[in-house]
Amino acid sequence: MAARVLLQRRSMAPLATLAALGGMALVPATVLAEAPSAAAKQQRKPIYDPLDAPLPNPASQPPPSTPSSSPAPEEPRPPRGPTPTDRLAVQVGRARMFLYGCAVAAEDRVNTTMDSALDLEQSFTNTIASLAPPRDSGERLMPGAIYVLVAAMAGSIVARNRNIIVRASLPLALGFAAGWAVVPLTMRNVSDLAWKYEQRFPTVADSHLRLREGVERGVSFAKVHSQLGVRYVDDKVTNAREIVEGWVKQGK
Repeated sequence: MAARVLLQRRSMAPLATLAALGGMALVPATVLAEAPSAAAKQQRKPIYDPLDAPLPNPASQPPPSTPSSSPAPEEPRPPRGPTPTDRLAVQVGRARMFLYGCAVAAEDRVNTTMDSALDLEQSFTNTIASLAPPRDSGERLMPGAIYVLVAAMAGSIVARNRNIIVRASLPLALGFAAGWAVVPLTMRNVSDLAWKYEQRFPTVADSHLRLREGVERGVSFAKVHSQLGVRYVDDKVTNAREIVEGWVKQGK
């Protein structure tokens, strides 16, 4: 009987404990948190820096320590040969330089040709202008040139029944003679120009000088002989007149 009462008390003890805990959990109660102490507040660090906090001086900070151990030297890499792109770029550069040289040479040749053509034209115009007589000389080319052509044509007409040498030389001789007689200044300019061109060929210049000396010598001889002939004729005429006058006086 006593044992049964003891067992019932032991079985009822856990149930009473559970009921007490459930009642404490279900009944609302006010719980006050404990305020932190002053020492804990001093040990805490603020999240944000205060506005009046001094900025750190970089000069006062110690320099960063450099590692005492130097880096290991890198192994030398083998030289790399030119790539196909590099070789293609070199060939393209050579082709461009070759084309540029050809273009420059062609341009220089064209410029040289144009300069020579312009120089030749200027020289021709200056030469033609230098043949004209000065304005104050009073010599005119137009009627004088016509007279020279007429004289040359007359020479060709006169020598048309002669041999080829006479037919070739007589018009030239008459034309030159008419030119020296009608337009002497122009003929002098023409002869000076011809002599300047003949000096480029020494053989032709020597032949011209010899021919000129021969012609001058022949002209001088012809003048002397003509003077002698004139004197001889004058003497003969004078003698014949004296004889005739003597006969006339004797007849009286």
